Amino acid sequence: MSKNKTLLLPRWLLSMKPGEGVLEGQALLIEGERIAAVGARDALLTAHADAARVELPEHVLMPGLINSHTHSAMSLLRGVADDLGLMDWLNHHIWPLEKRWVSHAWTRLGSLFSAAEALRGGVTTLNDMYFFPEAMAEAALQAGIRCAVSINVIDFPTGYASGPQDYIDKGLAAYEKFKGERLLQFTSSPHAPYTVSDETFVKLRDMAEQHDMQIHCHIHETADEVEGGIKQFGIRPMERLDRLGLLNERMIAVHMVHLNDAEIELCARKGVHIAHNASSNLKLASGIARIADLDRAGVNVALGTDGAASNNRQDMFEEIRQAALLAKGSTGQPTVLNARRALEMATLGGAKALGRGHDLGSLEVGKLADVIAVDLSAPECRPVYHSDAQLVYVAAREHVSDVWVQGERVLQQRRLTRFDLGAVLGQVEETVAQMKAGQAS
Repeated sequence: MSKNKTLLLPRWLLSMKPGEGVLEGQALLIEGERIAAVGARDALLTAHADAARVELPEHVLMPGLINSHTHSAMSLLRGVADDLGLMDWLNHHIWPLEKRWVSHAWTRLGSLFSAAEALRGGVTTLNDMYFFPEAMAEAALQAGIRCAVSINVIDFPTGYASGPQDYIDKGLAAYEKFKGERLLQFTSSPHAPYTVSDETFVKLRDMAEQHDMQIHCHIHETADEVEGGIKQFGIRPMERLDRLGLLNERMIAVHMVHLNDAEIELCARKGVHIAHNASSNLKLASGIARIADLDRAGVNVALGTDGAASNNRQDMFEEIRQAALLAKGSTGQPTVLNARRALEMATLGGAKALGRGHDLGSLEVGKLADVIAVDLSAPECRPVYHSDAQLVYVAAREHVSDVWVQGERVLQQRRLTRFDLGAVLGQVEETVAQMKAGQAS
């Protein structure tokens, strides 16, 4: 039996290949880190009798989900400050706590903790945004999850860096250290228009072009942010970023809740990608993004969870469902953003946003083997008329049984294979106890 070849044998196969629906009687062959074959079960069993076999009798096999916006380390702040507006939440709770506690070790632990949650929820790629990029990279490599690591920059000092150039220098040092790691890519990540100057935006634009990076930025998240931008600069933030040359196919614009018609057309024309974070936007009362209009305009939309301090659940199945339901409820049109489109946003949309559409987002020969199996055998998932719609409107992250990232089985029957989750949970509890004690003192 070949150790390098694995034949996955599901009941249903959802490749997400454009124009292809749910298939039955199919199998998928992983050879090394890539998908080597997708085809009729019997034919592949005969042709690859030496391959290891994984029977998935009541499962949907599909591409791994891509979380297009998260702050992984902030899982250590889950539930620390709920039911608040964005700026109150940031200024009076999150930023003071981060100033006191965030470190390389803290970020590494929180990132590893979030990687466990992600993998157990069928997420194979994270587009992360935080400080201490070396810590993010180390955690991703330990967990075996794919990660876009941020070179995150704001214009004021933190416990991580003294100012914009220091953030950039430290980020580029991490980039050079981990360059060539197959699970990692790096992004140029200005935090937001209200925390980054024109000069810094231009530096990050040029850095992205020089190193072929995507740009990852919170934009138009709240109405107050837009009004503040007009007061400070005389124009809306989107127009400001366009004048600075940041709106193009590199840009992953996060949230984008408050857009007018002209800005939607601008996104379509410039090739801007949107990372839609439905649950976080609802919880912070930021509003409901015009995803149906963006989709109609031809804008590539991806889905994200945001961080565990603002959303609490880093659950992409929840985000897929929320995206579909909010689009319908906000437009009064039940036919918009159907199940297939919602799944596309969480797979192909995320891959395209990261500039990885050639390698990720669908189960096709030659692509990297980032694959998940979702078990629909539980009574709450039955009966199954349309397994793709079942993934959106019924199934949950708890139904993910197995995950392969780059051909490696990193979740096996709900058990993480790369690290001891119990030990990580123990470290998390110790760290949180220290933080609570520090707050009380």
